[in-house]
This record gives sequence, structure tokens and C-alpha cells, in this order.
Amino acid sequence: MKLSLKLPLAFTVALLLLFAAALFGISRLNQALDTYQTTVAQSYENERRASSMLNSFKVQVQEWKNVLLRGKDPAQLTRYWTAFEKQEKAIKDEAQKLMAALPPGDGRERVSQFAQAHERMGAAYRKGLEAFKAADHDPQAGDKAVAGMDREPSQLLDQAGDLIAKASSEVAERAAATAQRATTISLGVMLVVCALGIAGAVAFSRTVVNPLDNAVRVSQAVASGDLTVAAHVQGKDEIAMLLNALHAMQQSLSRVVSNVRNNADSVAAASTEIAQGNNDLSARTEQQASALEETSASMEELSSTVQANAENARQANQLAVSASTVAVQGGDVVAEVVTTMKGINDSSKKIADIISVIDGIAFQTNILALNAAVEAARAGEQGRGFAVVASEVRNLAQRSAEAAKEIKGLIHASVERVELGTTLVDKAGATMTEVVASIRRVTDIVGEISAASSEQSAGVAQVGEAVMQMDQATQQNAALVEQSAAAADSLKVQAQQLVQAVAVFRLAETDAPALAHPTAPMGRQPRLAAT
Repeated sequence: MKLSLKLPLAFTVALLLLFAAALFGISRLNQALDTYQTTVAQSYENERRASSMLNSFKVQVQEWKNVLLRGKDPAQLTRYWTAFEKQEKAIKDEAQKLMAALPPGDGRERVSQFAQAHERMGAAYRKGLEAFKAADHDPQAGDKAVAGMDREPSQLLDQAGDLIAKASSEVAERAAATAQRATTISLGVMLVVCALGIAGAVAFSRTVVNPLDNAVRVSQAVASGDLTVAAHVQGKDEIAMLLNALHAMQQSLSRVVSNVRNNADSVAAASTEIAQGNNDLSARTEQQASALEETSASMEELSSTVQANAENARQANQLAVSASTVAVQGGDVVAEVVTTMKGINDSSKKIADIISVIDGIAFQTNILALNAAVEAARAGEQGRGFAVVASEVRNLAQRSAEAAKEIKGLIHASVERVELGTTLVDKAGATMTEVVASIRRVTDIVGEISAASSEQSAGVAQVGEAVMQMDQATQQNAALVEQSAAAADSLKVQAQQLVQAVAVFRLAETDAPALAHPTAPMGRQPRLAAT
């Protein structure tokens, strides 16, 4: 049976046993309690009736005394005698009920005797009432007729009360004893149930704890490296399944440890060979890295020289371009000068023409001034003022003519010089045109040289960069080879540690732990060339 069924079943059985024991104890206690309540209640009722009868009896006797003391008054006599008879009837009724409730015995007998004595006392009191009336309501006559009649009923009633109280005590004791027996029986049943539960728990714990102890023993042995401890499997519950799983784990672990022991030495030897090969490869790679470093340095120098030539060619090209630009600008300026000189020449010619016109105007003004002077002379005194003005106009016309002549001479000389300058400027313009063309040809040649130098510099730079990349790749390869050598050495050490780690396991086929190889020295650290 599986443990998942055993546990609920065991707890269910234990709970059912406890429930049955509790139900039995409760039933017994309820029976005892019912008996106790019934008997005690009946005994209490009997005692109450006996006490009520005693009180009624005392009241009845007191009513008789009231009859004797106050019976002279007919109304009072009727009142108290009616109360006397009422108490008498109540006592008789209670006596009948009490005799019916009491079991056979002394108590019931005493109540019967009391009822008889009380009946006789009633008859005597009635005779006493007659005697009281006959004696003209004399209390002594009535009291003498019933003297001592209440003593016997009173004694019998007291005895009956004592007997009833005693019987009640005995009933309470029997009920208590019955309850005690029920409690004792219930406790006995509970003890039996507990004993059965303990026995079942012990038996159940043996079916559970023993296999668990076996599983713990196997687990502890596996944890300590002992794989030879056998797991004894019994039953088909979950613990048996756990032991089967532990046994399978033990077998699998044994195979794994055996394979690790067989392969760890091979891994260590292979890692040693890999480390040695990586060390050799690292040395050759480092030599190649040194050679590439020297080549890279040479390419850097050549690249610097080519770059310097390219820079000089570029500067020469810039200077040639600047000179060509300046020459072109100079040619443009010369052309503008030629144009300007031609404009000046034309303007000078126009000025000469204007001066000729001014000279003609001065000549005509002079003639007009002479005519005006002649006319003023003819006019005499009246024309003297006009003659003075005409004389001044003539002088001005003469000076204007002289100035015009001088200006004309200067303009003529300036025109000749301008014409000469124009001729020279034309020659300078032609020369500047030839200079500009030559400078442009030089600029084109220098530009081609600069472009070729730039392409050469770029090519050398690419070659240098390729060499540097090869150098860096070689350096990285050297570092990777060194790292691979270190990893191989580390792998060898880890393989040896693995052999030592699995050496703690004891297998069924052998108990001798595998010996680890001595630890080989770690590979040398990589030395990278400076870039």
C-alpha cells in the first residue's frame, strides 16, 4: 500500500477510535446524569412535600388556637375553622401524593401512619369544637378536649421527613457512584483506545521510519563518496520508490565517476600537449610580430616622406594657382588700364576740340570788344564807360585766348603721352596674356604632380595601414596563443583537480583512488610589441 494511502488510513482509524471512545463515554455519562437528575429531582420533590406538610400542619394547629382565642365571634369562628379545614385538606392531599411517590419502605410507612394519626386528630378536633361551642366558647374546654392529639402526628411527620431526607442522601450517593463508574469505564475505554493508537503508531512508524533510515543511510554514504552501500527496497510505497530512485542515482553516479576517472588522465595528457604546442606557436608568432613591427615602422617612415612630398606638391600647386589667379587679375587690370587710357585719349581729343571752340569764342569776343571800343570812341563822353567795359572784356578775351592756347598745348602733349602709354599698355597686356597662359600650364602640371603625390601618399598610407593591421592581428594572435596556452595549462590543472575530486568516491569494482598527475607549470605570459 502506498504511503499516501497509509497516512490518511492511519489517521482515520485513530480518529474513529477516539470518536467511538468519546461517544461511549458521553453516552455513559448522559445515562448517569439522567439517572442522577431523575432520582435527585424526585427526592427533592419528596422532601419539599414533607416540608410543606409540616408547615401546613403547624398552620393547622395555629388555626385551631385562633378558633379557641377568637371563636366567640361567629364570623371569626367561621373564618378560622374554614382555614383549619383548608389546611387539613391540603395535608391529606400532600400525604396521598407523597405516599404515591415514595418507594416502599420506612418513609412511606411513616407517612401512612401520619395520615392515619392526622385523621384521628381531625376527628378529635371536631369533638373539641363541639365542646368549645357547648361551653359557651370557653377556650379551656376546647383545649382540654384535644389535649395531646397533635403530638403523635407531629412526631410521625418529623420521622417521615428524616427518613425521606436519608433516602434522598442514599439516592444521591448511588447516583454519584453510578456517575463515577461511568467515568471510570469511559477512562478505561479511552486508555484502551490510546493503547491501541500507540501500538498502531509504533507499527506504522516501523513501516515508515525504517525505510527512511535506510534512505538516509544511503544518502549519507553517497554524500561521503561511498557508492558501495546497497539500498534494501521493500514494499511498493513512496519510500520504496525513493529507495529505488536512490539506487538508480547511485548506479548512475558510479558510472559517471568511473568514466570521469578513465577520461581525466587522457584530458590532462592532451592538455599538456596542447599547452606545449601553444607555447611553440606563441614563440613563432612573437617573432613574426617583431618582423611586422619593423616593416610597419619602415612603412611609416616612407609614408611620412611621401606625405611630405605630397604636401609640398600641394603647396606648390596652391602657389601656382595663386600666381595664375594674380596673373589673370593683372591681365584684367592691364586690360582695364588700356581701356581707361583709350578713354583718356578720347577725352583729351574732345577737350582739345572744346579748347579750340573756346579759342574761337575768345577771338570773336576780342573782335566784338574792338568794335565796342570803336563805337564808344565815336560816342564820346557818353560812351566812355562802355569803352572801359569793352576794354576789360577785350583783356579777358585775350587772357582766355592765351590760356586756351596754353591748355591746348598741354592737352596736345598729354594726348601724345596717352597715345604712347596706350601703346605700352597694349604691349604689357599682350605680355600678361602670355604670362597667364604660361602660369596656367605650370599650374596644370603642378596640379597633376600634386594629384599623383596624393594618390601615391594614399596608396602608401593604405599599405602602411594594412601592415599595421597585420601587425595588430599578429599581436592579437600572439596574445590569443598565449591565452590559449594559459587556458590549456589551466585545463590541465582542472583535469588533475577533477581526478583528485573524484578520487574520494569508492566504487564497487575498485576502492583505489586514481592518482593525479603533478601540476605542470603555467605557460609564460604573452609579450606584445609596442605599436
